[in-house]
Amino acid sequence: MQAYEFYAITENGFIRIPDEYKKKLGEKVKVIVVNDENSDLDWDELFPPMINTKGFKFNREEANER
Repeated sequence: MQAYEFYAITENGFIRIPDEYKKKLGEKVKVIVVNDENSDLDWDELFPPMINTKGFKFNREEANER
């Protein structure tokens, strides 16, 4: 058994596995969750704020204009 450690922020009960570990993991994994709320880590530095794109209209033609 190989163990990997990484920090994550839950999103609606889901934890995103970093790409660097996805290739190393099989379909079945054992998960141990540790609450790290009292950590001295700068979470804003590790995980920049998310941008809300709800309602954003993407125009491919405008994006490709040069």
